[in-house]
Amino acid sequence: MTKATGTFEIISLNEDPVEEREDGGKLTRAWGDQTFSGDITGDGAVQWVALYRGDKTARLVGLQRIAGSVGGRKGSFVIEATSDFSGASSKGTWTVVAGSGTGDLAGISGSGSFEAAGGKSVTYELDYTLAATSSR
Repeated sequence: MTKATGTFEIISLNEDPVEEREDGGKLTRAWGDQTFSGDITGDGAVQWVALYRGDKTARLVGLQRIAGSVGGRKGSFVIEATSDFSGASSKGTWTVVAGSGTGDLAGISGSGSFEAAGGKSVTYELDYTLAATSSR
């Protein structure tokens, strides 16, 4: 496995309430765009479903598409993400969705994590394997 590290910047983030809860919490649907730098370069788009608790902490589950390059190979792939929000910062895990890679990233697999200390900059790491390239 190879480790990719870097940051992504949150370019946009939108959220719509789905259900208000009696305890002051809510279910929401959120989506947004990112720009990746470091060992992964390119653009990302994420769709989240979130449960905010009455104490303003949250659990999020989502799918994120990344289009760009990893290890010098271009294409796109989708990761399944889970995250916990403390009210001030977020930490989460990633898993590459099997069969989601396109272009030179077809066959990518792996998992990793991300952390947002607050603000629009998020650090990431992804341990990944790329399928062998064919000679052309």
